[in-house]
Amino acid sequence: MDELETRELRYFIAVADELHFGRAATRLSIAQPALSKAIRRIESRLGVPLFVRSSRHVALTPAGEVLQEHGRHALNAVGAAVRKARDAGDRQTPLRLVLKPGGDAGLLSGLLAAYALQPDARRVDILFSGPADRSDFLRDGRADVGLLYLPFDDLDGLAHEALHVEDRVAVVPSGHRLAGAVSVRMADLEGETLPRWRGVPGGDGTGPEVADVVQLLHMITTGRVIGVLPRSLVEPVLAGLVAVPVTDAPPSRLVLAWNERDRRPLVASFVSAALGSRRQDKPGA
Repeated sequence: MDELETRELRYFIAVADELHFGRAATRLSIAQPALSKAIRRIESRLGVPLFVRSSRHVALTPAGEVLQEHGRHALNAVGAAVRKARDAGDRQTPLRLVLKPGGDAGLLSGLLAAYALQPDARRVDILFSGPADRSDFLRDGRADVGLLYLPFDDLDGLAHEALHVEDRVAVVPSGHRLAGAVSVRMADLEGETLPRWRGVPGGDGTGPEVADVVQLLHMITTGRVIGVLPRSLVEPVLAGLVAVPVTDAPPSRLVLAWNERDRRPLVASFVSAALGSRRQDKPGA
């Protein structure tokens, strides 16, 4: 029998993510010997090694890398199926909207007001994410719709509609060499220390890691870094900071996103209300 139980797959994913049996066992709230035994049982059943182990190092084999990628999708699919089945049986289930704190460009109240006018409107629960996991909330079914920023968030597997386009600004301390500039270009920022965003792979920052905008603004105030952010995330600008437009930075787009496989009326109703609200906000609408 080649099939894996969901529990076993969850065990494997935890070890693959942590690359450390002790941390994975803590994450799963099980004993480390039991976890090690379960992984050996999985490898025996599949007939291939999934990890290379030494006294100081744990690494994935090529087979392990494949199972990590496809196993995560499988777990997400199972979780989404369970949640959607429960939702279908409960007409009072609220709609779950995920965003990062302050990441609505001032549109949230208008979106909620427009949705409340829909005949099938439900209560909306607001979920706050970390700096880079909103897409995961939508893909695995923890949220129904989300407010994401392009080009920062991963839209793989998601449908989306743009709600707002804005410029990006360099945020610097008031005494910084660029604080008096009317505008700057990306080349003007060469040599400056930019942050690394926690959970965002491939970021080009070389400075300290940050988890959210509040933490970043504190670090800018103390002179440790500067930041390049969508304008709405920093307005009103805090005392002691200056926001300078970056003329050649790609614009930031706030989008409403949802799982591309999600055809539920619950989601369609919110999307329709959001797009209607967007059209009313346009000049001449």
